Amino acid sequence: MNEYDSNRIADLLSTIDYKRIEEVEKADCFIFNTCHIREKATQKVYSDIGKIKKILRDKQSKPLFVLAGCVAQAESSMVFEKSDFVDIVVGPQAYHKLPELIKNYQSNKTKSFNTNLDVSDKFDSLENYKNISSKVSSFITIQEGCDKFCKFCVVPYTRGPEFSRCPDQIYNEVQGLVDSGTREIILLGQNVSSYKNKDTNLSRLIEKVSCIKKLERIRFTTSHPNDFDEDLINAFKYQDKLMPQLHLPVQSGSNKILESMNRKHTREFYLKLIDKFRDIKKDIEFSSDFIVGYPGETEKDFEDTLDLVDKVKFSNSYSFVYSQRPGTPAVDFDQIPKEVSANRLQILQNKLFDLQRKFNDSKVNSKTKVLVENITKKGNQFFGRNEYMQPVFIEGNKCTPGQIEIIEVKSSNRHNLWGTVDSN
Repeated sequence: MNEYDSNRIADLLSTIDYKRIEEVEKADCFIFNTCHIREKATQKVYSDIGKIKKILRDKQSKPLFVLAGCVAQAESSMVFEKSDFVDIVVGPQAYHKLPELIKNYQSNKTKSFNTNLDVSDKFDSLENYKNISSKVSSFITIQEGCDKFCKFCVVPYTRGPEFSRCPDQIYNEVQGLVDSGTREIILLGQNVSSYKNKDTNLSRLIEKVSCIKKLERIRFTTSHPNDFDEDLINAFKYQDKLMPQLHLPVQSGSNKILESMNRKHTREFYLKLIDKFRDIKKDIEFSSDFIVGYPGETEKDFEDTLDLVDKVKFSNSYSFVYSQRPGTPAVDFDQIPKEVSANRLQILQNKLFDLQRKFNDSKVNSKTKVLVENITKKGNQFFGRNEYMQPVFIEGNKCTPGQIEIIEVKSSNRHNLWGTVDSN
C-alpha cells in the first residue's frame, strides 16, 4: 500500500512541477513515506533522515523534507521535536493535501502537519489525478483502515476505520492503468476481503474489473479469515482472471494466543476455510503471516503454530518476532524473553523456508505461465511471475513485457525459478 501511496504522491506533485529524480544530491524535496507496523521500521525512519542530512550538509540551501505515512500519523507534531530537518508531516489519509502544504511552506517557511483521517476526501481528490503508473503489474488501493482491533496492531490507529472506495472509481482507475500497459492488478486493503460499498462486495468488484479487456490477472491482499463469504470463495472457481494464490494471515496456530490477540477466529476455523478453498480449487496455494513470541506464548502454543504449518504447507510466508507498538493493548502484557522469541523464530522460519524451497523445486521440469514484467540488467534475461507469484527468470529468449509466456522451468532455489520459453 505504501508503494501505491508513493506513486500517487508523485502523481500529485507533478501538478506543481516536481518530478522524480535518482540523484540524492540534486533533490529539492525529499518525501519519506513511512510504515509504523513494527518498531524497526519506525527506528529506520529517523536513522535515514540523519543519513540524508549528513549527505546534504554542504548544500547551500536546505531541501524541503516531508515525512508522510503511518509514522507521521502516529507521531504527528512530535516529529518536529525529534528532527529539525523535517518541514511537513502528513498522514496516510491526508497526503492529497501535499501540493497545498508545499505551496504554503514555500510562501511562508512555516512547518506544518496534517493528520486528518478523512479517507473519503482523499480518494475523491485523487480521482482528479491520473494514475500514471505504466508497470505490467500494478497495485491499487480499494479499501483502507481496520475495525478488527487485534491487540498487537497499530493499523486502526494510523489508518483509521474501514473504508471501501466507490467501485466506479476503482474501475476507472484500473481501466486507466490497463490503457497504460498494466496487465495485472493487485487489489489492496488492510482488510481487503471486507471490501463493501453499497451492494458491491469484493467478489462483485472482481467480476466487474475482470470485464476490462487486456487485463490478464487479478490478485488481492491482505485478507482476514473472518471476511470470506461463499461468493468470495467461489470467485476462485469461476473467475478465470483471479490467480490461484491467496495470502491469508493466521498469525498463530494456538487458540489461546489467537484469543489473546483478539483475532476472532480459531485454528479449527482457519483450517476449515483452507479446506473450503481446496475443495473448489484443487491447485490453490496459500501464503501467510506469523507472529512469534507474542505475550503469553508457551512452548505448547508455539508447537501448535508449527503443527498448523505442517497441516497447511504454505508455499510462502512472512514471520516476525512480536513488536511492541505504543498505544496497542498488548504493549502492557508480560513480554517473552527476546532470546526465546528469536530461537522460536529461527525454528519456524527454517520450517517455512523448507516448504517454500520444496514448492519451488516442485516446479522444476514442468511448465508454468509467466507474465513477463521487464528485461533484467543482464540484457538477455527477462523477469516475470507465474500464477503463484513465484519470481521467474527467463534465460536466452526474446520476450515482450506484458505478454504471458509458457516457461519450461529448468532450476530453482528458495526464492526464484529459472527457465526458458517452451519451444513446443
